[in-house]
Amino acid sequence: MTEAEWLACGDPRRLLDRVGSSYRRLRLFACAECRRQLNNVVRDEFRDALDVAENYAAGIATDEALSAASQTTMYGSARRRANRAQSPTLGLIHWLVQPDDSMISTASLAVASKPAARQWQCQILRDIFGNPFRPVAFSPDWRTDTALSLARMMYDAREFGAMPILADALQDAGCDNGDILNHCRGDGPHVRGCWVVDLVLGRE
Repeated sequence: MTEAEWLACGDPRRLLDRVGSSYRRLRLFACAECRRQLNNVVRDEFRDALDVAENYAAGIATDEALSAASQTTMYGSARRRANRAQSPTLGLIHWLVQPDDSMISTASLAVASKPAARQWQCQILRDIFGNPFRPVAFSPDWRTDTALSLARMMYDAREFGAMPILADALQDAGCDNGDILNHCRGDGPHVRGCWVVDLVLGRE
């Protein structure tokens, strides 16, 4: 895949093939897809498990919490297995609270079938993984109190409307990287795992 193909591609599976095995970011991609369909997730244990999966990726939830969430989303009865078949999102959430070695296949399971949803997923993958053809060197000097506060606020709230303000804060700190500033000031969408927010917060 070339850089031009990466930027224009509308097939999330091709992008997933390119990004490799960053388990944290793959988990966050699959979580973002579940949140896109969250209105279809009505069972509290699955909503809670989705929160655990995201918090695990953030280093907040423990292995024990992940294991407990996995147990609560298991399908033991015929009725629950039928519910899982009727709602692929529930099955995906169950896989999200599995160990990291399942993340690559789990991310593939998240790929949508409808063209509009697949296009959104490609945008999300580019938001999470950035441009692998243009790695960015982030200066610690740009990580000011203001930039950190904005990044933490957006990450915690899953609300990224302050991205243009973050761009201003980074620029005030001396950031002159066009890829960073343009990403902040672009149309989005942004989710947990946004590569610029991750750089500010020092997340891998």
